[in-house]
Amino acid sequence: MRKIAIMGAMPEEVAPLLEKVENIIKVEYANNSYYEATYKGKELVIAYSKIGKVFSSLTASTLLEKFKCDTLLFSGVAGAINPALKIGDLIIADKLCQHDLDISIFGHDFGFVPEGSKFVETDKHLRTIAKEVAKQSGLSLIEGTIATGDQFVASNERKEFISKNFEADALEMEGASVAVVCDALDVPFFILRAISDTANDDAGVDFDEFMVTSAKISANFILDMVEKID
Repeated sequence: MRKIAIMGAMPEEVAPLLEKVENIIKVEYANNSYYEATYKGKELVIAYSKIGKVFSSLTASTLLEKFKCDTLLFSGVAGAINPALKIGDLIIADKLCQHDLDISIFGHDFGFVPEGSKFVETDKHLRTIAKEVAKQSGLSLIEGTIATGDQFVASNERKEFISKNFEADALEMEGASVAVVCDALDVPFFILRAISDTANDDAGVDFDEFMVTSAKISANFILDMVEKID
């Protein structure tokens, strides 16, 4: 049977998932909590990593190596860069990058590291499932580039930098690091984000107000996807 990992970064991002799954067994490991569960006959392991690239890398690696998950879905919130994205909208990543990785002094592009790549692509089949779910649910879904960095962006200047150098549609703090782990271990993965703010000077206010509702939108969508994964 397939074993699906579902990740978030914060408790608020996995709480809506835990409310709907069954047969929960909590496992404490590596200073974190992992929840083995089932949902409509599917075997799941759910965890929130804590914020940032280091914690999300640790959690993703644990889900794949210790819990032996063979698919990873990430559910959470993001700030919008693409002006077409409004608070509550959904975006799925076709590829991800690290906007704060900078060795440009050596002549490399922002986000590139030797023996790595500037962008990591997500699983095409999982994106197709997401589009089917969106169509059946009557939801609008944007597919685009998500940029990751260890900073909460609340600056028009930084937002413009990321847009210019990565042509990113949204930004957050975990997706690209999860992508690197899954890509290295050859595990299909998918990143879904619901927009909680527009990454501008008002981002902190917007985030506090809309984070919980946006997280619920993302979590419900992820569970609809779980049903369709073979």
